[in-house]
Amino acid sequence: MSQRRLILASTSPYRRELLGRLRIAFDARPPGTDESARPGEAPRDTALRLAREKSAALQAADPEAVVIGSDQVAALGELRLGKPGGRDRAIAQLEQASGRTVEFHTAVCVGCAATGRQEAGVDTTRVRFRVLTRSAIERYVDAEQPFDCAGSAKAEALGIALVECIESSDPTALIGLPLILVTTALTAHGFVLP
Repeated sequence: MSQRRLILASTSPYRRELLGRLRIAFDARPPGTDESARPGEAPRDTALRLAREKSAALQAADPEAVVIGSDQVAALGELRLGKPGGRDRAIAQLEQASGRTVEFHTAVCVGCAATGRQEAGVDTTRVRFRVLTRSAIERYVDAEQPFDCAGSAKAEALGIALVECIESSDPTALIGLPLILVTTALTAHGFVLP
């Protein structure tokens, strides 16, 4: 069997970079899904539902392709920390996270409509933030401008200085795509990986 086309249902440059590490040809396309949480939906459940919906949206458009959908929801207890979009919100999120643990639920769904095969899972990464001063937060936000990152911290870059510890079974999940889950799913779909 020849390898199917691979599509990443995402516009995220972080997910594209991560998937590129596997050295498999793929296209990245916007899934066009509403990313709103449903009332009463747990953060982990939101991430998994959205990953499935993103994959399904592009499977419908290209049934022969294998489609990767992914989503990440950051939560501080019951409070969801979305992408801040700007400086003031990024500062506020990091002030809330100071000295506390934020959970990053990163879900992935790899599916193909033609075969009916679908694998999905969630990696939860726990990030314990140092106690941060307002001036340290402002310096970080001004230097890194993490406005497109849930929780306002890029642990793969300067944001690592903000954290005390990271607990995860897959370090790539925190960046936005759990490659351990992805490689397992791609192998199940017939992709050959080293």
